[in-house]
Amino acid sequence: MSLSVLQAQIFFLAFTRIMAVLLHVPALGGQNIPSQVRIGLGLVLALVLFPSQTAPADGEMIGTFAFGVAIGKEIIIGTLVGFAADLAFGAIQIAGSAMGMGSGFESGRIFNPSLGEAGSAFDQIFVMTAAMIFLILDGHHLVLIALHKTFTAVPLNGALPFNGLEAVLRMTSVFVASGVHMALPVMASLFLTDLTLGLLARIAPQVQVYFLGLPVKVVVAMIAMGMTFAVVFPYLGSLFKAMAENMLLFVE
Repeated sequence: MSLSVLQAQIFFLAFTRIMAVLLHVPALGGQNIPSQVRIGLGLVLALVLFPSQTAPADGEMIGTFAFGVAIGKEIIIGTLVGFAADLAFGAIQIAGSAMGMGSGFESGRIFNPSLGEAGSAFDQIFVMTAAMIFLILDGHHLVLIALHKTFTAVPLNGALPFNGLEAVLRMTSVFVASGVHMALPVMASLFLTDLTLGLLARIAPQVQVYFLGLPVKVVVAMIAMGMTFAVVFPYLGSLFKAMAENMLLFVE
């Protein structure tokens, strides 16, 4: 089976969009995934999706300048679609950072391989647990289905979806608020702990509140986070299920 130049160009455009999306999904193509694995997964997905995007074998090839512009558009579209997945995991990172802010874990920041940047132990626990829930709920399948539907919503070498910019801004604010809401139980527990320690310092000045507060706040934070998981797990499920819909919302 011979492959025309136009078909090869269409295949490369599909591969470009897929790679731009996968780079924003930590469980599929995040920075902790080796480059060879990411490229291999992108090629496999492009081969699977290519038959639905096959161009006529006798079609005229895309010019060099037009092809460069088309590659740029596919990168923008893929980045826009992948940003929805990035927002979901970003909300989880915000929740982990907010939880660890007053617990004392922020003083010992370590590299987080799931996000490719430094974070506290709360970030590690929360993000890795969320990634596990993402895979258990077949979130990766929903992402791949939404990725396939983007080729119908925005054909290859098509016009840029300028209507999705408003949805991006609105959804960003929603996900930031979601991250803060997930962290509120732990933040409230730590606030009450600080308030109690402050009252204890006023009542009994001889007590070394600073040295007493460090282990107490760690224990309170761990207990509050364990209790929060029971409430957050169902919310994470709905968050990941809505992620695929938001991916399409950005390009409609």
